[in-house]
Amino acid sequence: MGKLKSSRLLEKIDFSYFPRHVAIIMDGNGRWAERRGLPRNFGHQAGIKTVRRIIEAAVELKLPVITLYAFSVDNWLRPMREIKYLMKLLEKYIARDLKKLKKENVFLKVIGDITKFSPSTQKLIKSAIAELEGNTGLKLVLALNYGSRAEIVKAARKLSNLVAGKKMASKDIDEEKFSRFLETDTLSDPDLLIRTSGEKRLSNFLLWQVSYAELYFTDKLWPDFNRRDFLEAIIDFQKRKRRYGGL
Repeated sequence: MGKLKSSRLLEKIDFSYFPRHVAIIMDGNGRWAERRGLPRNFGHQAGIKTVRRIIEAAVELKLPVITLYAFSVDNWLRPMREIKYLMKLLEKYIARDLKKLKKENVFLKVIGDITKFSPSTQKLIKSAIAELEGNTGLKLVLALNYGSRAEIVKAARKLSNLVAGKKMASKDIDEEKFSRFLETDTLSDPDLLIRTSGEKRLSNFLLWQVSYAELYFTDKLWPDFNRRDFLEAIIDFQKRKRRYGGL
C-alpha cells in the first residue's frame, strides 16, 4: 500500500464498505497564502502538491473514482492575472504528471466547458485524455470551467429537443434517463463529498449527483489537507448509516 502502509488509520478502514466515488471541493488556496503574507498564487502552487498527494492516496486505496473541483464557472470573476496563472498551473500539472498518471493506470475524464480555455490549454487537455484513455484504474475526473446548474440546463435542453423531435415522449423522462444526459453519465454518483477550508456549501458543484452523498467539512485549508485527513474523511463516512430516505 505504498506510503499509506504504515498508517494506523489504514487499519480502521473497512474495505467492504468503501466509497466508490469521492468528490472534493478544493477550497482555501488563497487564504492559505494570505495567512502567510504571500501572494495568492503561492497558495495555488501549494494546492497542486496536495492534488498529487490525494491522487496518490486514491490510487493506493484503489478508489474507483475521484472528482476534483478544479475551476468553476464563477472563477472567471477573479482577477485576470490569477486566472492566467491558474491556467498555466493546470498546463504545467498535466505536462509534468502525465507519464506518472499513465504508469499508475489512471484514467482521465474532464467535465465542464473547456472551449472557454485557450487553444493550447484545450489541446493539452484533450491530448492527456487520449493518452490515458486505455487505463483501467482510478478514474480521475477534473471539473474545469464547470457549473452544475449549467450542466442541468444543458441536459434539459437535450431532452426537450428529443421530445420536440418526437424521439422521446415527455412521460418517459425519469431520473435515470435524465442522469444519462449529464456529463457524469458514465460514473456512479459520489458517495462522499469533501470540502476543505471550513466553508459549508456546495458552490454549484454536482448538485444533482450529490443528492444522497455524505458531506464532510474540514477547517483545513486545501494546501494543508494531507493523506491522514483523507483517510479520516473516509473513516467518518464509514461510521454513517446511509438510509436514502428509508428507516
